[in-house]
Amino acid sequence: MNILLTNDDGIESPGLLALEQAFSVRHSVWVVAPDGERSGMSHYITMKLPVRAQHRGVNRMAISGSPADCVILALHGAIGVRPDVVISGPNLGANLGTDVVYSGTVAAARQASFAGVPGIALSVDSYSPPWHFSPLVDFVTEHIDEIVSLWTPDHFLNINAANLDNGRLPVALTALGRRTYSDRLYEYEAPSGDRYFFLDGAPDDSAVHPESDVSFVKSGGIAVTPVSIFPNEQCDFSQYEGASFLRG
Repeated sequence: MNILLTNDDGIESPGLLALEQAFSVRHSVWVVAPDGERSGMSHYITMKLPVRAQHRGVNRMAISGSPADCVILALHGAIGVRPDVVISGPNLGANLGTDVVYSGTVAAARQASFAGVPGIALSVDSYSPPWHFSPLVDFVTEHIDEIVSLWTPDHFLNINAANLDNGRLPVALTALGRRTYSDRLYEYEAPSGDRYFFLDGAPDDSAVHPESDVSFVKSGGIAVTPVSIFPNEQCDFSQYEGASFLRG
């Protein structure tokens, strides 16, 4: 299988490197990822400026654009092959519930599905080390053939894992939850009189739906969430209900 890997944390992210190493054992892997962090860029694409590309080893390319740009360049000939699947991440920090609106990681998977290629976004629920990628990476590498076979062009998969070093974690098919943040705005005034604002805050998951992706990851599992590419439509994920990765 030809696999394209990307992310929004940058080409040297430890999550991306772990995924690249795991898939390279049995598959042909290409990496097209940003040359630095692009978190929170959502589905930004570069329209009126050139995108710089630099080779960073065999089948590895760092670009100056967004995660969605990475997928667009790769699918339009930058790597010379047509990927069978695009996998974005694993992100350093969960992309749960309404986070999918903001996430550059998720946007790359969405862009793949826009173009008719299965798209998968991966995230681990921790913003700081130590990160435990193995349960998520092992799950995806073990089940990638089945996941691709169940994909349909109207959706992509958003997969989040608890940051636990517990071997195999429980897996569930979930729906997106509603996630809120306790945002705080900090204001500073420069000697010139210009004002600067910094936004800070943390997720408040105290009132999430018990069957949501947020709740299942917080309980220590891996949440597999099909997401419709159509903003006003709920995703029909009935084809996943008999998947082998939901058993055992």
